[in-house]
Amino acid sequence: MTGVSEHLILTSDGPVATLVIDRSAKKNAISYQMWAAIPGIAARVRADDDVRVLIIRGSADLFSAGADISEFTSLRKDPAGARRYADAIEAATKALTGLNKPTIAAVEGFCIGGGCELALACDLRIAATDARFGVTPSKLGIVFNLPSTKQLVDAVGPAWAKQILFTGDIIDADTALRIGLVNELHAEPAKRALELATTMASRSQVTIRGAKDIVGRIVDGRYEEDEEVHFMYSASVNSADYAEGVSAFLEKRVPRF
Repeated sequence: MTGVSEHLILTSDGPVATLVIDRSAKKNAISYQMWAAIPGIAARVRADDDVRVLIIRGSADLFSAGADISEFTSLRKDPAGARRYADAIEAATKALTGLNKPTIAAVEGFCIGGGCELALACDLRIAATDARFGVTPSKLGIVFNLPSTKQLVDAVGPAWAKQILFTGDIIDADTALRIGLVNELHAEPAKRALELATTMASRSQVTIRGAKDIVGRIVDGRYEEDEEVHFMYSASVNSADYAEGVSAFLEKRVPRF
C-alpha cells in the first residue's frame, strides 16, 4: 500500500502501515483538506487485509503543531463554517478510533491542539523524551469538541483534562507519561512504535479486534455482554487462530497467525 494525499503520505511494509504528516514548512499543521482526507486513508487501511497495524508520525522530528489556524479567518469565520471544520476533525478522529486495527502515534517534538487530538484518537502513544503536548482552545476562544474532550478525559481523567483545557499550558513528556497521556517514553519513538506494531502484527488478529472492541465498549460505559459480544466469543473459538494457538501451545512452538 502506497499513497499520497497532500501532506499525508501513507506507506506499508509488510503488515505495518505508516501515515506521515508531511508539512514541515508549517510545522506539520493540519489543514482542513488534511482532516478531510483522513477518513479515506483509514478506510484504505481497513480494507487492506495485509495491513494489521497503523503507525502515525510527523516529519522533521515534529508530530504536529495543531490545526492550521491561518485557515480560521476564512473557513471558520462564522458558526456554519466552524461547524463544517469541526465535523471534518470529528470524522477524522472517529475514523481512527473506529479502525478495527491497532493504531500507534509516534510523537516527537510538539504535539499541540489538533495534533494532540490525532494522537488521542490512536490506541497507543509513544513519545520522545523531549516531546511537548498541549490542548490550547482556551488561547483561541474555542470550545473543544465533545468527542475529543472525552478521549482526553479517558486518557488522563477529568481533573487533569480540566487543567489541560483551562490553562492551555504545554506539558512535558515526563508529565504526559505520569498522567497517562502517553504509554511510553523512548529516545526513538518511531523505532519503538515499529517494535510494538511488529509484535501486535504477529499476534492473533481475532483476539486484537475483539479486545479493541470490548475495551471501547467499557470506555463508553457499556458493560453488558450483548449478542454482539457473545458472537465474538463464539467466532473466536471457531477461528483458525484459536486452532493454531492451542496447537502451538501443545506442540511448544511459536504460533503462526
